[in-house]
Amino acid sequence: MLTQIKGLHHVTSMAASASTNNRFFTDTLGLRRVKKTVNFDAPDVYHLYYGDEVGTPGSVMTYFPFPHIAQGRPGTGEVGTTIFSVPQGSLGYWTDRLTKAGADGLKADEAFGEKRLHFAGPDGDGFALVEVKDDNRAPWTGNGVSAEEAIRGFHSASMRLRDEGSTAELLKFMGYEQVDAKDGVTRFGMPGGNGADFIDVETMPNINSARLGAGSVHHIAFAVDNREKQLEVRKALMDTGYQVTPVIDRDYFWAIYFRTPGGVLFEIATNEPGFDRDEDTAHLGEALKLPTQHEHLRKALEEHLEPIA
Repeated sequence: MLTQIKGLHHVTSMAASASTNNRFFTDTLGLRRVKKTVNFDAPDVYHLYYGDEVGTPGSVMTYFPFPHIAQGRPGTGEVGTTIFSVPQGSLGYWTDRLTKAGADGLKADEAFGEKRLHFAGPDGDGFALVEVKDDNRAPWTGNGVSAEEAIRGFHSASMRLRDEGSTAELLKFMGYEQVDAKDGVTRFGMPGGNGADFIDVETMPNINSARLGAGSVHHIAFAVDNREKQLEVRKALMDTGYQVTPVIDRDYFWAIYFRTPGGVLFEIATNEPGFDRDEDTAHLGEALKLPTQHEHLRKALEEHLEPIA
């Protein structure tokens, strides 16, 4: 069993409009845009990062906004719901805020003893807020949401699978423990994690596979401290039979990727070097930052990319 993984690092999804996406995560959810860069593999497309003040691993939601992307189709083999942690007693505030913002799909429920509020993002993305007692992670409060209500980071992610068996074994190998199961959902938790500690697996054997598009999660990333720990994880996964990519430099972390038995794309990302490697903390996410290999495209990209505030 692996011991290097410390919970979630980030979740990356697809969107249709950069400006709409940016407005929703900063104005509506009150997160901070901590990086404005481009998709390293398709530099004519933004890669936008939102999180807490410094983009702490476990708080970061990221997006590829493709202007002409087709709508995704929900189904199995994907992350269906990304869940954020908020303080106990704050869901009334969030219900009012999301209602005023015109968010779709508002629904309150309870799972595993926790109160939740479900809602949809601008592209139909599946989200929820869950009340968590004593989540001591520091929130970002620069976009008009007070510390008494502000998002602390991720709580969990919920995967929809046709069969949970092989993925459950993988999660246990990665250091997760099964902590509960109810109503067709199995919850796995990371002991001593970074606060973004849970993965829920919903088994849906009769549902068709998802189709990637706007509103879909592209991949989910798990955190390790550094490159040394990442290489240990890579070797262990490959020794177990997984096809894992070489280490890829993403400027703000190093990444490896592999496809899970259930179809979800997993990434293992380092906590180093962080989003302040090329911007000071006071100005994170303000300027367009380009990887070295695309810097020669700056003039063309600045003319092409949709302006965002």
